[in-house]
Amino acid sequence: MEAKNRRIFAIAIPATIDNVLQNLVLFVDGLLIAKISLSAVAGIGIANSILAIYLAVFIAVSVGASALVSQALGGNKRQEIAKSSGQAVFLVCIVGIVFGLISCFFATPILKIMGAEATTFHDAKIFLCIVGGTSIFQAFQNIFASLLRATEDARTPMKVSLFVNLFNVGLDLVLIFGFGPIPALGVLGAAIATSIARAIGAGWLFLSVQKSSAKFSIHDFLNFHHYKKLVNLSIPAALERLVMRVGQVVYFTFIVAMGSNVFASHMIAANIESFTYMPGFGLAAAATTLAGMSLGAGEKEEVCLFTKKAIYIGVISMSFLGIVEFIGAPWFASWFTSNVSAIQKIVIALRIDAFIQPILAINLIVIGALQGMGDTKGPFYSTAIGMWVIRVFLVWFLGLKMRLGIAGVWLAIGVDVFMRTIFLVWRFQNDLSKNQSTFNQKKVM
Repeated sequence: MEAKNRRIFAIAIPATIDNVLQNLVLFVDGLLIAKISLSAVAGIGIANSILAIYLAVFIAVSVGASALVSQALGGNKRQEIAKSSGQAVFLVCIVGIVFGLISCFFATPILKIMGAEATTFHDAKIFLCIVGGTSIFQAFQNIFASLLRATEDARTPMKVSLFVNLFNVGLDLVLIFGFGPIPALGVLGAAIATSIARAIGAGWLFLSVQKSSAKFSIHDFLNFHHYKKLVNLSIPAALERLVMRVGQVVYFTFIVAMGSNVFASHMIAANIESFTYMPGFGLAAAATTLAGMSLGAGEKEEVCLFTKKAIYIGVISMSFLGIVEFIGAPWFASWFTSNVSAIQKIVIALRIDAFIQPILAINLIVIGALQGMGDTKGPFYSTAIGMWVIRVFLVWFLGLKMRLGIAGVWLAIGVDVFMRTIFLVWRFQNDLSKNQSTFNQKKVM
């Protein structure tokens, strides 16, 4: 078991640090923009809810690529690795360009649909046009990092994120508030800094991929008839992310209807809370890679062992962070605003969320394991039902109808996570049984 722990930690720890560093971009942006005004925070929050849909698609392709690359590595199929890598990069390139054009030419109608108020519209449009218009850099950064982690190299993405985020913080300070002859650009400065940092990260990671076992050539993505496996895995993953993000956009409109102060408080709470589930994402990355490799090597029992070990580590680590979140909520909130009403709302949200963390750990890791096994439909089903049958309805019912405000929003999130986790654990056990039966039949033959 010690060897398994080492392999899990070798991926999970750098992946967690990588996620924390990437999240630091949004955190620092939010912290610095909060020094300007709460309306600026709300504006960026609205833009980010749209950009999250873009990221959902990029991650979906990365999920398919990670599953195929890790399984190919487990089966020692070198040509399959290059083919899957090249095709994934080509797909996110096309999607990144499309999303960039949408951001540049359709920002106004999109934000109006989102219900952006006059006080937040200008900042939201600036951020969406610039960061969304250059979303291809985020697409490349995401896919290259995923390919490297699929080969059990999680350290390189971590190192790149460290440099890129330090660079972004420095550029944020200069462009948002001005320095010497450089004028204070506010939200515009934050958007420019984010885009430049992502471009640097994408370039660096590309060079790293080309030195790894996941390297690819133009020939690998020009064979269009080989895209079937990647597309079959990516479509459910994309739908899962889109269902989640579109549902998020819908219930965000309910929160916006509660007032810009409530929405700003929710976005600040979500910004703070995002750090508590970073270990879950890191362990999910480990589960995806190790489950995929084990499956590719025909070692079905190893899939279960790696996943259970990752869950055990995840529940402990995220429970601890939940305690920190509960106790430190007032202090964390004060970093962003001095508005007493907003701080009270943020504290309520964070303290409810603290109790969700152990369940969320199981949720994230089981999803990672399922995706590594090539099951992207299970997470899609759970998200579709959880988001639209449970979360959207309960945010409206508890938050607006029952007038619980931000407490109702986060209670709805908790119920959704709990119900989806029950389904995902059942799905994982069912998949294990099917794979074991298939494996036994092959042995008999």
